[in-house]
Amino acid sequence: MKVLTIGELAAAGGVGVETIRFYQRKGLLETPVRGDGIRHYGPGEVRRLRFIRQAQTAGFTLEEIRELLDLDATEDRSRARELAKTRIAALEAKIADLQRAHAALGRLARECAQGSTGPCPILASFDV
Repeated sequence: MKVLTIGELAAAGGVGVETIRFYQRKGLLETPVRGDGIRHYGPGEVRRLRFIRQAQTAGFTLEEIRELLDLDATEDRSRARELAKTRIAALEAKIADLQRAHAALGRLARECAQGSTGPCPILASFDV
């Protein structure tokens, strides 16, 4: 089993060293004891780091990721499914907000067509 330095772990997870330290401070990754003056990480930490990154990509918060990591150890499928459904609902709400913003901005851009007179509707809409 190859041991990794923090820099190698960061590279394996596609993050920076400071991200590893941040996750350690948040309790998502353990800080290993120094051996020969250097902290050593193994495949378990690489897997955990990748898990964290994938969960973040799916939109989970760090607290939710902490719970998912705990659930991973217990294989509590019902709670994991519940967390996923909650995250899906939040994403759907965000998508709806973004669609409304997209439609509003599209309308303003059309109204701001060249040749129009008066103040720019885009700029005027932000001047509340």
